[in-house]
Amino acid sequence: MTVDKVNHLLREMRAMAMQAGALPKESAPTAKPAGFGEVLKNAVDNVNRQQLQATALQDAFMRGEDVPLTEVVVSMQKARVSFEAVKQVRNRLLEAYQEIARMQV
Repeated sequence: MTVDKVNHLLREMRAMAMQAGALPKESAPTAKPAGFGEVLKNAVDNVNRQQLQATALQDAFMRGEDVPLTEVVVSMQKARVSFEAVKQVRNRLLEAYQEIARMQV
């Protein structure tokens, strides 16, 4: 994996994190950029929050509370898609790590 591919991967991850709401919009040029670990932690926290919300809505629907089925399904799909996105990021990071580990110095 080349440096360009790693940089491209980081740009993709930041874009996905911004879309998921894990990163604040960079409005001030003096704002300190978020570190990689912080971005990853925020993304995982966001996925966890979405999964907990989907589970809570599903439980409320099963108890017979006034929760629209469409809201439950949409919430579950959002949680699934965000989990899949984080899983793909993890897979790409693992591939990058393995590629770096194979490099001869």
